[in-house]
Amino acid sequence: MSAPHLPKVAGIDPEVPVSTHTAAPLREVPAAPGAFIQDRLAGWVSDLTTLHELTERLAGTATLDAALNELLHAGAALVGARRGLLVLEPAGPGTPSTTLGLGLSHADLGHLETVERGATALGRVLDGVPGTADGIAGPDLLGDKDLDPRHREVAIRLGYAASYALPLASEQAGRLGGAAWLYDEPGEPSEKQRHLVGLYARYATEHLARLIELERARADVATVAEELLPSRLPRIPGVQLAARHRTGPRGGGDWYDALPLPEHTLGLAVGSVGGSGPSAMAAMGRLRASLRAYAVMEGEDPVAVLSDLELLLRLTEPARTATALFAYCEPAARKVVLAGAGHTPPLVLGERRCEFVETTLSAPLGMLACWEAPSVEFSPAPGETVLLYTDGLLRRTGDPMDRAFARLHSAAASVPKAGRHDPAAVADHVLRTMLPDGLDRTDSAEDVVILAAHFD
Repeated sequence: MSAPHLPKVAGIDPEVPVSTHTAAPLREVPAAPGAFIQDRLAGWVSDLTTLHELTERLAGTATLDAALNELLHAGAALVGARRGLLVLEPAGPGTPSTTLGLGLSHADLGHLETVERGATALGRVLDGVPGTADGIAGPDLLGDKDLDPRHREVAIRLGYAASYALPLASEQAGRLGGAAWLYDEPGEPSEKQRHLVGLYARYATEHLARLIELERARADVATVAEELLPSRLPRIPGVQLAARHRTGPRGGGDWYDALPLPEHTLGLAVGSVGGSGPSAMAAMGRLRASLRAYAVMEGEDPVAVLSDLELLLRLTEPARTATALFAYCEPAARKVVLAGAGHTPPLVLGERRCEFVETTLSAPLGMLACWEAPSVEFSPAPGETVLLYTDGLLRRTGDPMDRAFARLHSAAASVPKAGRHDPAAVADHVLRTMLPDGLDRTDSAEDVVILAAHFD
């Protein structure tokens, strides 16, 4: 950038003018050709090293939001700017347009959006106006007599005097959007800076295109998983239900179900199919459908339900294993009978207790030639909530299982009293406490399922 006081950024040294106070030499000594070539080579090596470091950082981003933020920061470093904004407009369904700012508040972005699109360099870049492929510099916006009046007003309000806009495009990925960086004083990037940021932007475009396809695939997986699970929970007198579910990025086999049964009874189930991907999701759908059928026929006997399920799994998918838990509930009598096959035990939360239900140890379905385990019966007190969940909730914490169980117990015990009568509030509090980073982490392949039943 030709503006004064250009900072040293990311290993790229600005041009340093010769001091005016240096005394003139008695005679000029021409620089040796070898020294000149060495200086040029050193500059190229420094530039390539900087570019390599920035592209390595970008390649390490695993989500679209992280990549966009990294692109904005790296671009600002390469062109010597302090602020900027980026607009992502990928073609095709599944990925909405995104606007992101660097050093700009939401209000600032709102002001910029009031400027007519064609009146800004970024807008012309986004529209693919001829001549914008190599970027557009606005070295002195306030001195431009032809500047759009609204653009001038916004520039004065936000305090920027120059801009440089660059398309996010490549031959393979096409045009995905554009980025613009804003300068506090008049000026523009040097030819070297333009070249470096252009190389970086082309690489970033390819990386963004891969992440966009990955985001679309994840969205498709999540949609399929949601379609395989209950579209709504039944309403049964005496009990309130809430469920929380998140599918891992590759698609998994964790599931839940709540099935109304005769005489105002209720069947609750959670389970997990081994593996991940479309195969596990398809197996999960088949297993859940089969369990619903067995529950309708003999739901009052959870052991029989799981025995039938195990036989079906062993005959139709002998290489598949799964864990499951089925509970037969009589809300009016506040009676729960359950059986589990290698599944994590339920947790009961109330005013006077917070404890795991003592279930017998049993093998997962498909592990033994013949599965059977005794059922367990317990009575929730009025106002108590029974939590069913899959082990993905525990594994996502990254803790050993014994510590994860202790963490779950502590999370349930810390539910505020005001929210203990709302199963949705209970489930949300447990999730926030167990997974403070949220459910959308992409570094974990585990599904998460929570099914909460509050007994009146």
